[in-house]
Amino acid sequence: MFLSFFESKGHLKMNSFSLIPHNDNSLLLINSGMAPLKPYFTRQEIPPCYRVTTCQKCIRTGDIENVGKTDRHGTFFEMLGNFSFGDYFKHEAIAWSWEFLTQVVGLEEDRLYPSVYLDDDEAFEIWNKEIGIAPERIFRFGKEDNFWEHGAGPCGPCSEIYYDRGEKYGCGKPGCTVGCDCDRYMEIWNNVFTQFNNDGHGNYTTLEYKNIDTGMGLERLASVVQDVDSIFDVDTLKALREEVCRLANCTYKENADKDVSIRLITDHIRSVTFMVSDGIMPSNEGRGYVLRRLLRRAARHGRLLGIEGNFLSGLSREVIEVSKGGYPELEERQEFITRVITEEEEKFNKTIDQGLNILAEMKEALVAKGEKVLSGDDAFKLYDTYGFPMDLTEEILEEDGITIDEEGFQAAMTEQKEKARKARKTTNYMGADVTVYQSIDAAVTSEFVGYDYLTFESPITVLTTESDVVEALVDGQQGTIFTEQTPFYATSGGQEGDNGIISIGDSIFEVKDTIKLQGGKIGHVGIVTAGMFKVGDKVTLAVNEEKRNATRKNHSATHLLQKALKIVLGNHVEQAGSSNNDKHLRFDFTHFSAMTPEEIKRVEDIVNEEISAGLPVLTKVMNIEDAKKTGAMALFGEKYGENVRVVSMGDFSKELCGGTHVANTANIALFKIVSEAGVAAGVRRIEALTGQGVIEYYNKVEEELNAAVSAAKCEPSQLVKRIEALQDEIKELHRENDKLKNQMAKDAMGDVMDKVVEVAGVKLLAVKLDNVDMNGLRNLGDQLKAKLGDGVVALASAVDGKVNLITMATDGAMAKGAHAGNIIKAIAKHVGGGGGGRPNMAQAGGKNPAGIDAALEDAKNVLESQIH
Repeated sequence: MFLSFFESKGHLKMNSFSLIPHNDNSLLLINSGMAPLKPYFTRQEIPPCYRVTTCQKCIRTGDIENVGKTDRHGTFFEMLGNFSFGDYFKHEAIAWSWEFLTQVVGLEEDRLYPSVYLDDDEAFEIWNKEIGIAPERIFRFGKEDNFWEHGAGPCGPCSEIYYDRGEKYGCGKPGCTVGCDCDRYMEIWNNVFTQFNNDGHGNYTTLEYKNIDTGMGLERLASVVQDVDSIFDVDTLKALREEVCRLANCTYKENADKDVSIRLITDHIRSVTFMVSDGIMPSNEGRGYVLRRLLRRAARHGRLLGIEGNFLSGLSREVIEVSKGGYPELEERQEFITRVITEEEEKFNKTIDQGLNILAEMKEALVAKGEKVLSGDDAFKLYDTYGFPMDLTEEILEEDGITIDEEGFQAAMTEQKEKARKARKTTNYMGADVTVYQSIDAAVTSEFVGYDYLTFESPITVLTTESDVVEALVDGQQGTIFTEQTPFYATSGGQEGDNGIISIGDSIFEVKDTIKLQGGKIGHVGIVTAGMFKVGDKVTLAVNEEKRNATRKNHSATHLLQKALKIVLGNHVEQAGSSNNDKHLRFDFTHFSAMTPEEIKRVEDIVNEEISAGLPVLTKVMNIEDAKKTGAMALFGEKYGENVRVVSMGDFSKELCGGTHVANTANIALFKIVSEAGVAAGVRRIEALTGQGVIEYYNKVEEELNAAVSAAKCEPSQLVKRIEALQDEIKELHRENDKLKNQMAKDAMGDVMDKVVEVAGVKLLAVKLDNVDMNGLRNLGDQLKAKLGDGVVALASAVDGKVNLITMATDGAMAKGAHAGNIIKAIAKHVGGGGGGRPNMAQAGGKNPAGIDAALEDAKNVLESQIH
């Protein structure tokens, strides 16, 4: 009724979006009808229509501790919404909400009461003068009630519509009216006038376009229309609730404690079913943790009701049966949903009994000691060993009035994470890094078909996140996909793995790397950029052809390079490692001295000659012994199987190799060595380019040459002579500059011999100069020391806000106890610096030119203390 009504008002009906937010880090799960539409409100994306209507599945867990304890709390709900993206605004939104409720649904007008935001006079006037609601029936509420916002994004004032359900639902208190906490007046419609954008930190800006975001809970409206006590009595939820009662062999509303469990299971299994249908998998973090938490709470309450064995997957089938009309994906993914729920419930059941017994013992110990707080270490033990989320432990303890030391729990959690981080550096008994891949069934294997195909279809056999083997990967998740066959080459033999795309329908997985694992497994590592992937899906695997082609040119060139090195340097050359990707090739080889420029050029020339020769590249699979008899080069230390691939390039090169190669050496086009260096004792490394990489290299060299020619203001042929001339000119200028500096320093000093003082029988010349660098001070110091004949010289100068200090002592002064290094240490503190040196000469720097006078004055005192 709702969707059809708004379609008649020019709205585009859109299907419910996934519960997983797309490109929205402010939310773990979709919690409102407008949440998936944020980009349309902010105009980051153009909407398919400026009027949209949806029935959106939503999950909110903010009040999870109250679910089951009351009739009104739930985590899953369906939100009916009509939206305007800069189209209509308050007048239409209010009028249509009233029309739908009164004329389409048929609710009595005198039982409906609107509310508006405290300062929204415009909405008040519309309700009063256009709709005809008496002023006393329109309620003004503050920001907490009538200003809608949830995290970052569009927000604004709102106008709600309340329905009077009658005295039987009321509290009976005098003055009970709209806004009372009792169940009589139920809010069933919320018109949000999104005029602002919240950046998530409480800063608001006005949106360029005013929008309408309407939300109405389907279950709430149904409870009003059906005139039932709560959402748990609505026909669809009642059917599910009755199935829970049947499993528990009990009747609803006979036992208050059991009713809590019945309501909790009824709600949670809906959330769990819908979450799994969207590809959310149980885990210990993020939305996966929310799922695990809901599922395990439901499983535990099933036990409280006396339900034996696994029962949640059966209940999920009831959810699917009731909801498949509106959400056909539930039925399409039924087998997947039940499998995930069953496995998680079994996993929990394996530990829950033991965990419950341990918790019971912990409670008894607390009671015996008269304590009411469970230690953080004990709570963490339950979490880490028995899979009890802390809120589940809290819930169980709460029944006995016991709380948890949350700080202690978090400290234990932090310590465990640190241990896990360090443990990741350890290896397993095979000597390999311990990873999630060790959890994969050893029977799983992969067939590489990439020699013949760059695109191939194959079913998914295994999916993993970075830490768990899972049944699905969804939008935004990083993980690894394994298939029966793959055209993707996995990193090995010095060739970097392929990247590309894995897809099914609109779902896309971007392959960042391809890895080879034990047992012939090939893993495609990357991220889901759209949709979801499930085990069993038949997917299309498409290799990035451009990258593959460039990589095989570089790989093929290494075969030519190795043979050329043997020709030029000798047969002692062995491959010591290699790395080939689409950008460059790197080849490590045994050799005991740096290659000369002539040797490098010779190797380069040989490789390019074989490229120009257009040698056919042929591959044969043969017995390892037969391969060796043909003279094929094998990698030193490499382990080979019974059968090997032999790659021949004409009669020039023959190697054992599992990598991918060009069909003819002419495909390589060009080869250029860009560096040769040592990497270890007796091991050299060549880095080189092929094909387009060589062209780009020379383009860059040409750019740099042209820039140098422009800067030197000459022709390219004259550049070397021009540089030599400039270097001679620079040397001459340096000599002239030094002469001028010395002269300027002398001029700045003037005749200072009249400033000589005698300190305890030793001459001291302490002089302040302007703008003289340290070299200048040293030169002047030598000259003054010569003039002084015997004694101590102390010079200071400020240059660009910094201080240069120098002290010098003659042999005669040192014989009487003078020490230039100790003088400088003592006086440098006046200029905010430090330094030191030998007895005959020392220097220091400082940051405070204002202290120069004090430093030179203090030189007298320090010298006097030294003389003996």
